[in-house]
Amino acid sequence: MVHRAPAAALATHTVANQPPDFAPRDLWRTDAALCDAVRREGGAWAEDRLAALGVEAGSERVMELGELANRHPPVLKAFDRCGRRLDEVEFHPAYHALMELAFRHRIHALPWDRPQAGAHVAHAAMVHLLTQAEAGVLCPVAMTYAAVPALRRQPELAGDWLPRILSDRYDPRFIPAGEKTGVTVGMAMTEKQGGSDVRANTTRAEPCGSGGEHTLTGHKWFCSAPMSDAFLTLAQAGRGLTCFLVPRWRPDGTRNPFRIQRLKDKLGNRSNASAEIEYDGTWAVRVGEEGAGVATIIDMVHHTRLDCGAAAAGLMRAAVSRALHHAGHRAAFGQPLIGQPLMRHVLADLALEAEAATALVLRVARAFDEGEAGAEARAFARLAVAVAKYWVTKRCPAVACEALECHGGNGYVEDGGMPRLYREAPLNAIWEGSGTVICLDVLRTLRKEPAALAGLEAELRGAGGLDGRLDAWVRETRRMLADSAALEVQARRLVERLALALQAGLLLRHGPPAVAEAFCASRLGGEWGHAFGTLPATVDGDGILARAAGAG
Repeated sequence: MVHRAPAAALATHTVANQPPDFAPRDLWRTDAALCDAVRREGGAWAEDRLAALGVEAGSERVMELGELANRHPPVLKAFDRCGRRLDEVEFHPAYHALMELAFRHRIHALPWDRPQAGAHVAHAAMVHLLTQAEAGVLCPVAMTYAAVPALRRQPELAGDWLPRILSDRYDPRFIPAGEKTGVTVGMAMTEKQGGSDVRANTTRAEPCGSGGEHTLTGHKWFCSAPMSDAFLTLAQAGRGLTCFLVPRWRPDGTRNPFRIQRLKDKLGNRSNASAEIEYDGTWAVRVGEEGAGVATIIDMVHHTRLDCGAAAAGLMRAAVSRALHHAGHRAAFGQPLIGQPLMRHVLADLALEAEAATALVLRVARAFDEGEAGAEARAFARLAVAVAKYWVTKRCPAVACEALECHGGNGYVEDGGMPRLYREAPLNAIWEGSGTVICLDVLRTLRKEPAALAGLEAELRGAGGLDGRLDAWVRETRRMLADSAALEVQARRLVERLALALQAGLLLRHGPPAVAEAFCASRLGGEWGHAFGTLPATVDGDGILARAAGAG
């Protein structure tokens, strides 16, 4: 553990007017917006779990683990000393410690082994909390969580794999899955020539036995967490694009050909390995019907999109918390930063954005819970998760950038933690469909699933009449929806409007009046500039900041 020295006199000066360390910090109890959203959306039964995670994730030890896992990124071990292929990735012990924490708290498994109202809400809240300590491990955790509904399409596979997927034991050993106490599942879909257009994939699948067994030949351009025990992947079979499960070991106990060509040198998310891989006669077993690959794996994508939104909201909260911490302990021009009116305006604006993001993501998580039993809720969840994923992940980099600037020059220095957060901020907008792909998905859902539109209308009606600015916003949004000729070119604007309408409705119905009024005035009413800190002069900045600091 690294302990920073307190303020002291040096040879030339006394160290003063520097904020204390950010950790330890109770990430759950100091986040009033998250606490309220969890209770409101049906996750109150999980408060003890969330409280325990909030304390541990905000501890000095875990915050330092996040720093170490990023300072010492994974290393590819392609060959052993004799030239035999290994295709293994070596991680720093800090990464494994964070993975153990995630599995012990059952972030990946809670909605599946505790299938009750609010289970996906609790899961999303746990993602929100842990990502504030380290986001990289949330990739394999999210994929393992999201693999469950896809595997359930193949009951015999589910029966074999789910007991180990749902284990609370993190087992990093590179041995056959049947010998492990717990496993992780990854995803490998995109290829060089297609990217998000997975129907352009050229990886071939040839039958090699009974029970859906095939061998795969081809490549994947992005494969995150390549030391997972198995991967859901797409390949062209006789009837078209098909989903397969690719384990790292064959059933006979030998290594499955899974060639890791190189690790990506990424902007951020450095604790997590992302690789380019090749299949060369690689053993796999079909998941779902042949030719129905997209329909099969979309269940996984649907759930990882929820985690993208939850992680982005968590990163926004982390950025705001750090900015508040700095401003509360730093003085300039004769008074604390937090007491200066313009800085308070900036911080209040950032806090509004973070609370609105949290409210929207947790509401979408409730739709996942309700979708387990109802078709309309399921359709609404499919639509709303895309809307939330698009907008929250788009706002995350802007919040991180402004929060970094609140620190002045200290924000640009690695020791303070903000540069790592800033590098992480754009990622969730790219994973699981970048912005344009997501907006086109929203249009397709609106056209093909009337129940999704019905669910959206029901949600918007719930806030009808509460604020004239929201009512006018919704009327204009409905007009855009009716203009089919311009809909595709206006798709981003439409999805943005839907997200803001949903956020405003949630804040009006459930948020503090200071938060709801400031959000509607700025985001809907036009009383806002083009940068954070341009709220109307009449907003209740004190109320907003008290809320952001943890007051109810």
